[in-house]
Parts: sequence; structure tokens; C-alpha cells
Amino acid sequence: MKIYLIGIGGIGVSALAQYYLSKGYEVSGSDLVASEITDLAGKRGVKVIIGNSAENIQADFDLVVHSPAVKSDNIEFKKAKELGIKTISYPEALGELTKEYYTIAVAGAHGKSTTTAMIALALAEAGLDPTVIVGTLVKEFGGSNFRAGKSKFLVIEACEYDASFLSYQPKIIVVTNVDKEHLDYFKTFANVKKAFKDFVLKLPEDGFFVANKDDKFSPKFNKPKFAVKNYFLRQKESSKLKKILKVPGKHNISNALAVLQVARILAIPDRMIFSALSKFRGTWRRFEVKEGKAGAKKITVISDYAHHPNEISATLEAIKEKYKSKKIFCVFQPHQHQRTFYLFNDFVKVFRAAKIDNIILTDIYDVAGRETQAINKEVSSEKLAKKINKKNVAYLPMDKLEAYINENVRSGDALVIMGAGDIYKLADKF
Repeated sequence: MKIYLIGIGGIGVSALAQYYLSKGYEVSGSDLVASEITDLAGKRGVKVIIGNSAENIQADFDLVVHSPAVKSDNIEFKKAKELGIKTISYPEALGELTKEYYTIAVAGAHGKSTTTAMIALALAEAGLDPTVIVGTLVKEFGGSNFRAGKSKFLVIEACEYDASFLSYQPKIIVVTNVDKEHLDYFKTFANVKKAFKDFVLKLPEDGFFVANKDDKFSPKFNKPKFAVKNYFLRQKESSKLKKILKVPGKHNISNALAVLQVARILAIPDRMIFSALSKFRGTWRRFEVKEGKAGAKKITVISDYAHHPNEISATLEAIKEKYKSKKIFCVFQPHQHQRTFYLFNDFVKVFRAAKIDNIILTDIYDVAGRETQAINKEVSSEKLAKKINKKNVAYLPMDKLEAYINENVRSGDALVIMGAGDIYKLADKF
């Protein structure tokens, strides 16, 4: 079987490509730009093409899968349709897989990648050998976003953007939290909350909903048609988890509590759950700590994916707690003009309140296919820094950052590189 994926640089699409490879299919795909994710797919055996062209689509392809970001006017998408090739979206393709497995789906505005990885490791520790598709790179998976298992269990990260998760058919749903996110698609927070509720209602009669009752916006059901398992930040296990987890922050204790509930549903002994959680070393760009250098100066570099105001707040709080004695520099790259526009006041509030020594805002990362010229003109990092109006908050263009850091960061300082775009490349320089 020959499968082609448009948008192979997407973290989910590249994981799905590896799944198809594990089944012995011939897999190829394209993306507009090269990245760490396209490089990973290539190393795993996917034929990766940089750039879109109608000539990339061959008449003998059995299936073309496209990222939700790919629009109907994409030249490869149009060519596949012209040739009569079966063409489906990534959520639809993943949805087909969820029907074949006992699927555990982790949704939520924040923490779903970490929670997905933790659940997968708990199942692996117990010998349940899950297949895993997750939106980050996991050290325990050999630095990949995919794990091939031989059992009936499939653990997936279920993203709400474009209502993608409504394509899935899980037996267990975890919702870590619900927040004002992806408003470029949902338009209102009410629509976000409705989508999560609709997702949970897709559970079968024998399904399980692992709910975070500490999150006031997560779906609530007075008389659910399925068994409800709730997890709480203040449970007795919290103190034990705080001692054993290598990943800091209250949010990660909450994530781990969700893992406990899922594992208990599957009758995994607590000793195995705690053992797996104690070994978890974190994931790519989620509070990823490395020792680095700014010139000859030894510094601590933290690369983090946080790009929503509440994620930023949680991460900076955890960093301040972990590095009390260090001077902390934070470089933040906002992700997408529309997100920055819709959450502008929330960003202002978070950075005004942050107890960080120096905060640098750099240029907004454009997301292909999800920007509009009208909003692009309305919002900028320069305007955001001006509105925050604090002495320790400033704007610098991307090409000035490296020189600024080398000049201002001192030995022993901590440097936080934060954002969901290509800002991680700056962290790699140090």
C-alpha cells in the first residue's frame, strides 16, 4: 500500500506516517519547509519532499492524508482529487485507527502531550505494550513522537483545533483542562466548551471519562451515561508525586494524577504507575533543561513550548520555584497573530505579573494557512511589550536576540526560550 501525507512536518502527521511505516506500507510526504520533525520522519524511513508540487502525487497512491492546515486549493490536494485517490484529513485517518484499538485519548488546552507520554509509559511499564501517537518527542521512545506496540491499546493526543477530536472513537477520555484556545477556529469560548462536551459524549456505554474537577471549565455531567473517574490536585497522592516527579510544577502533578486514574481503570498496580512516573524525564520543549554556554559563560537553558498565557504562567512559576537563586532571562516568541490578537489582554496580565528578571518578546511566529492580513496589521510583539509597560519587559527582533543574550546573560543565570514556533533554534545555539 502506498500512502502520501501532505504536511509531514506536522507533529501528529509525522507520527501517523511512522505508524504506517510500522505496518509495512510505502510512505512518503511533503511539507513547505524543512524542520526537526521532517528530519525525524526522513530518518525513520519516510520519503520526505520539501515543497508542494502536483508532480509529487502519483496515480498509484492508495491514500493521501493531509494536515488540517492544508486547504482545498493546495496543489497536491487538488491533484489527488483529480486522480480519484482516496483523500482524508489527519483527524479522519487517526479516527479510523481509534476504531481498531482500545483507545485512550488525552485532550485539553494544556498538558495533553505530557499526560499522553506519561500514560504510555505507565502502560509500557505494566507490559501492556501500547501503540502511541503523541504531539511531542519522547526520550523513552528514542526521541520520537511514535511508539509501535503489539497490544490492543492505542494512546493518542486528541487536539481540539478544527474540532479534530470529534473524529475519534476512544474508550477512555482524559480532559486535563479547558481554556480559551484556538479562537481563530472556535470564535467564542462557549464554542470551545461545547466541543469538549461533545467529545466526551462520544464515549460508549462502557467508556470512562477522567475529569479534572479542579478545572472549572471542563465538562461536567450530573448523570453521565458512563463511569466517571475524577482526579483532584489535592488528593493524598499529590505529595508523593511531588517527591518522585523529575518534571517540576503543579501542572505536572495534575497531569500525573490523571495518569494514576487511567492506570487504575486498567488495573495497573500502583507500584508500577509510580515507578513509571518516577522515570519520566520530560518531553521535547516541555521544560527541557540543558546546561549551555553564552560565549564562555556557563548557563542553564530551559526550552519550553508554552504559548498560551496560562501555560506561560504555569511554566514561569515552576521555573521561579526551581531556580530561586538564579537570575532568570525569558525570551518569548508569540505563536500566531490570531492567538496573540484574541488573547492580547491575557498576555499583558501574565507578563505584568511574572516575577522574572528580564523578559524579551520577539517577533510573532506566523502559522501557514491560519493568518489573516487584517489581524496581522492589528497586533505585534512591539505593541504587546509597550502595553505591558514594565522596565524588565522589552521587544527585540529575532536577529538581535543572540547578541543580546551573549552580552547580558552572566555565568550561573537561567535562560528560558519559550514558544511553539521556531524559537527552539535559538535555544540550540546556547
